[in-house]
Amino acid sequence: MEERNSTRMGGEYDTVWECVIPYIQESRDRDAVSLVCRRWYEIDAVTRKHVTMALCYTATPQQLSRRFPHIRSLKLKGKPRAAMFSLIPENWGGYVTPWLEEIARSFPQLDTLHFRRMIVTDADLEMLARTRSNLLQVLKLDKCSGFSTDGLLQICRSCRNLRTLVLEESAVTDNDGDWLHELALNNTVLENLNFYMTELFKIRAEDIELVAKNCPALVSMKISDCDVSQLFGFFRTATKLEEFAGGSFCISENENNEQLRRYSAVSFPPKLCSLGLTFLGIHEMPIVFPVASLLRKLDLLYACLDTEGHCVLLQKCINLEVLETRNVVGDRGLEVVAWSCKRLRRLRIERGDDEQGMEDVEGVVTQRGLIALAQGCIELEYLAVYVTDITNEALVYIGKYLKNLCDFRLVLLAQEEIITDLPLDNGVRSLLKGCHNLIRFALYLRPGGLTDMGLGYIGQYSANIRWMLLGCVGESDDGLLQFSKGCPSLQKLEMRDCSFSERSLAIAAKQLKSLRYLWAQGYRPSPNGWDLLYMARQFWNLELILDTDQSGTTAISEHPAHLLAYYSLAGRRTDSPETVICFDPNALAL
Repeated sequence: MEERNSTRMGGEYDTVWECVIPYIQESRDRDAVSLVCRRWYEIDAVTRKHVTMALCYTATPQQLSRRFPHIRSLKLKGKPRAAMFSLIPENWGGYVTPWLEEIARSFPQLDTLHFRRMIVTDADLEMLARTRSNLLQVLKLDKCSGFSTDGLLQICRSCRNLRTLVLEESAVTDNDGDWLHELALNNTVLENLNFYMTELFKIRAEDIELVAKNCPALVSMKISDCDVSQLFGFFRTATKLEEFAGGSFCISENENNEQLRRYSAVSFPPKLCSLGLTFLGIHEMPIVFPVASLLRKLDLLYACLDTEGHCVLLQKCINLEVLETRNVVGDRGLEVVAWSCKRLRRLRIERGDDEQGMEDVEGVVTQRGLIALAQGCIELEYLAVYVTDITNEALVYIGKYLKNLCDFRLVLLAQEEIITDLPLDNGVRSLLKGCHNLIRFALYLRPGGLTDMGLGYIGQYSANIRWMLLGCVGESDDGLLQFSKGCPSLQKLEMRDCSFSERSLAIAAKQLKSLRYLWAQGYRPSPNGWDLLYMARQFWNLELILDTDQSGTTAISEHPAHLLAYYSLAGRRTDSPETVICFDPNALAL
C-alpha cells in the first residue's frame, strides 16, 4: 500500500514539474534545473525550445540533437570575438555546414536560426532553402562570411514565411540585387529586414519600396548605402515602420541648395522611433528635427557630425533610450546628453577618426564627460566608451550613481602621453563595489593603468560578472593569481597585452571554477609549452593560434601569438588550418 501511494505521488510530482519547467526561460535557470535529478534532466531535454552555443565547437551537432531534440530556435557563435579585430585567421573555422546537415535530419520543428561570426557558403543556403522552405521564420547571418547574393536568392525565392532576415556586417559577395526583388515578390509576412553595413550596393530603390508595399507588417528596415532622396516612396508606404537605418545624403557642392530642398521633403513614417543615417552632416540635420523628440534609439556612428552638431541634435532627443556614436561627441556632447536624455539606458561611444578628432579639439571624451553622464543618466544599464583621459574620481561617480549598470566597457586611448590620474585601482574598486548588477566588464588601459592590487580588487568585487575583457592591466603574475581567487561566476575571460607567464595563465584558469572559455594574446610562453599542463582537465580543449600577417600568411614567430582554451564535448576539432595547433592537455599529462 505504501509503495503504491509513493508511486502515485511520484507521478503527480512529475506531472507538476512537466507543467512548470517549460515556463522557465532563462538559460542559467534551465541548466540548474537539469542538474537536480534524472527526471528533471529529461523534462528539460524534451521541453527546451531555444539553445545558444557560445562556441560552435563545444559540442557536435549530433550531441545537440540527442540532448535537445525538440528545439525551435538555435543560436551558434563561431570565431572568437578577436576575429572582428583581424586577430584570428579568416579560415580559423566556424563552418556552418555540419550543423545545417544535422538540422535537416533531426530538428523537424526548428524555425529560427542565428549564426554569428561563422562561415556560410551558397551551398549551405541552398540546402537550407530546400529543407526549410516553408518552415523557416527567422534567419540571422550576423558578421558571417563566405556566401554571395546567389545563395540569398535561393532563400528569398523559397522561404516564403520569413519574418526576419538579418545580414548585418556580413561579408557578402554582391553579384546582383535580384535577391531583394525575389524577397519582395514572394514574401508578405516580413517584419524585419537588415542588410546594414554590408557591401550590398546593387539593390534597387524600387525593390525596397516593393518590400514595404507587399509586407504590411514591416516594422524594421536597415539597409546599405542608398540615397535618401530615392526612398520617399518607401517612407510613404511603410506606415508601420518603427526602425530605419542606412541610407545616406549625397550632396555635391554645386547643387547644395537644390539637394537640400529635395531632402527637406522627407517625411518619416509616423511610428518611427529608431533612426540611423549615414553621412548625415550639419546641413542635413534639420531633416531629423521633426521626429527627434519621438526617437528612442539613435545611431550616429556613421554620421558626419562634429561636437557642435551632436549638441544641437541631442538636446532635442528628450526620450532617447539608446545612443550609439563616436568620441567626437566630446565632453560637451555628453553634458548635453546628461541633462537632455534622462531616460537613456544604453550608450555606446566608439573610437572615431583620429584625424577628425585632431581637427575638432572638443572631440574627445574624458572624466569630465563621464562624471556629468553618471550624475544625469542614472538609468544607464550599458556603457561602452573610448576615453582620452580618465581619473579615479570618474569611476567613483559611476559606481555611486549608476546602480542599474550591468555592462561596462572602457578603453583608454593612447592619444595623450600623460594621463591625469594613474593607476586606477581605487576607482575600479569603487565602481565594482557600487555596480552590483554588473555581469559584463571590460577594461583596456595602458602600462601603469592598474597595479596588481587593482587586479586583485577586480577578482574580489566581481561576484556576478560572467564575461570579462582585460587589456594591459596588472604588473606581475602575482596580480593575476590574486585575481583568479575571486570571480566565482566568471565563464568567459579574454586578455590582451597582459604580459603574464604561461604558467600563471594556466594556474589562473584552473582556479577560476566557473571558467569555460579563455583567450589570451601577449602572454609570456614557456620554452617548451609544458606549463600548459597546469590547466589540464577533462573536456578541456586548447588551441595555439600562430601569428599571421594581414594576408593570412603564417609569420616567422618563435612562439604562438594566441592561446584559446575552452570546454568541449566534441573533443579535438579536425577542421583547423595550419595556423592553428589543437591538442588536449589531458593527453600531455599522460
